[in-house]
Amino acid sequence: MSLVHMDFTGEGVGDANGHGTHCAGTIFGRDVDGLRIGVARGTRRALIGKVLDQTGAGTSEQIVRAMLWAIEEGAHVISISIGMNFPGYVQQMVEAGLPVDLATSRALEGYRANVRLFDTLAAHVKARSEVGQAAIVIAAAGNESRRQLSDDFEVAVSPPANSDGIISVAALGQSPTGLVAADFSNTGAHLSAPGVQVVSAALGGGLTSMSGTSMAAPHVAGVATLWAEQLLATGRLNTFALSAKLAGSAITKRLADGFHSSDVGAGIVQCPLD
Repeated sequence: MSLVHMDFTGEGVGDANGHGTHCAGTIFGRDVDGLRIGVARGTRRALIGKVLDQTGAGTSEQIVRAMLWAIEEGAHVISISIGMNFPGYVQQMVEAGLPVDLATSRALEGYRANVRLFDTLAAHVKARSEVGQAAIVIAAAGNESRRQLSDDFEVAVSPPANSDGIISVAALGQSPTGLVAADFSNTGAHLSAPGVQVVSAALGGGLTSMSGTSMAAPHVAGVATLWAEQLLATGRLNTFALSAKLAGSAITKRLADGFHSSDVGAGIVQCPLD
């Protein structure tokens, strides 16, 4: 497989945090000691855009540059496992000494700016798609919900996943009666995938488990890659067809009874059968 790396943090190429390595392993990793960790293992070319520094922090500007780079490089599937923690942003400013009302107002300004920014960027991706380059953007829904405290403690999908034209992904975990929305997974996502104790590649080698909608989004990206490959082979690859295959093949039969569609979207993504 051909890997193309690009750094948007200023630290240089190469993961120094582990988050990106884990996500990439889920998309196109290989067997490790007989354990399968990659969804789209036949991927021939992958783009790795580094937008998080060694502390796991990044900026909207870095994400935008990376997405534009990916489109210019011909990407059909763009996966983003990053999001804006609005409640955390407010709390951070309150702890820095701002009154709650002022902190909330400033956080809202940033929230609106991010939504507008990624709405525009998603529209750009769509426009490029309409002139020949089929591409979809998949993003993690966010991890700010707290269902373990209350069933009603659900936070809506956060930017950039809530932008028009971006496919948002919720996280699922195991329960005795089937798969359920993870306690932390934000509500209002389009699709869902495993996101609790997901085993994938570890920084420096070996395997590790992580939880989050960041872990769910790469599953969907991997499945989308397989659908894109199938559509490309038959000469039918376009953005509408790819999105339709991804959403239309989703199922709910493995979910525990009583699930809410707002928490799991259309359901669990499914790979092509052949």
